[in-house]
Amino acid sequence: MCPDPGIAFETTMPRSFFRTLLIALVAVSSLVAAPAFAKSRIKDIVSFEGVRENQLVGYGMVVGLNGTGDSLRNAPMTKQSLEAMLERQGVNVRDANLNTKNTATVMVTANLPPFAAAGAKLDVTVSALGDAKSLLGGTLIVTSLQGADGQTYAVAQGTVQTGSVSAGGASGSSVTKGVPTAGRIAGGGIIERETGFQMVNMDILRLTLRNPDFTTSRRIADAINNRYPGCAQAQNPTIVAIRAPAGVDMISFVTAIENLEVEPDGPAKVVIDEVAGVIVMGDDVRISKVAIAQGNLTISVQETPAVSQPAPFSQGQTAVVPQSTVKVDEEKGKKLITLGGSPSLKSLVGGLNALGVTPRDMISILQAVKAAGALQADIEVM
Repeated sequence: MCPDPGIAFETTMPRSFFRTLLIALVAVSSLVAAPAFAKSRIKDIVSFEGVRENQLVGYGMVVGLNGTGDSLRNAPMTKQSLEAMLERQGVNVRDANLNTKNTATVMVTANLPPFAAAGAKLDVTVSALGDAKSLLGGTLIVTSLQGADGQTYAVAQGTVQTGSVSAGGASGSSVTKGVPTAGRIAGGGIIERETGFQMVNMDILRLTLRNPDFTTSRRIADAINNRYPGCAQAQNPTIVAIRAPAGVDMISFVTAIENLEVEPDGPAKVVIDEVAGVIVMGDDVRISKVAIAQGNLTISVQETPAVSQPAPFSQGQTAVVPQSTVKVDEEKGKKLITLGGSPSLKSLVGGLNALGVTPRDMISILQAVKAAGALQADIEVM
């Protein structure tokens, strides 16, 4: 029965309830319609031109070892280095018969941080060159560290810490944990020369993608141009060139754009570690519809030795006669399973798990599916 048009229709629900319900429905619909994408900051997916470490290397000597250094007879470079070092100190030992085992020649390496200033300290790694048994507790004599251009950028000195443990007994048995012939000196290097790289004066700076991709390169350029029009250009899948706006130096411009968020993209890839039996698949991996049957073939060989006794008074000898039992067991009952044709990684993983195989068998299955042309991804074997 319809209400009388002249009579106001009343409801027990207040208007505020309907308003709240409408707002909730709009909010839920917006959450369902907008998918969540994993975005990354530009600074996390690119490296900036010139902002990198430089490798340093030097040749030096470690002294003060407890009889665990180089044998001067087997390591002639140690004897020559020791004589040269003592001569620089005013001691002539050229005609002396040196027979010490408290010194060792070493290679010293370090990484020069970007924009490192003179006087800053850095860690150095010390590695034995000769037949030294251990560098534990030794002291590295002042060693210059050169770069690839042959210039000295730092000097190193200090006590070597190996982090290893060695113990031995009178019978000759010994136990060693760690590597006693290589160690570190925390803060043992001092920077003497700067690289001279001036980023603030650059007109154009190139950003290098850690994982080259056309789509990601373009998205980075678009994100920067949306904030600063005409300041970025994607040159190739690896390089995005940026130019600071007028009146803004390059340092300030990089600071402004490095926190912009971009959704990285990349090719579909399956990474396989056959040694550890690990499989890693990206979200874009797809498999076309295929039918798979997998079964195991087990071959077992069992050796059962038997004793053969000679007949009485036959002058024979008792002998052990091997008896072998070979058994072939082929797993049956495995039927063809349809796999693939799914638009999501979750469904793909569920289909692979439905096969009920081990990770190592799954590696063989994925390689066979790839050979059949049904795996729409690259396979990278580590």
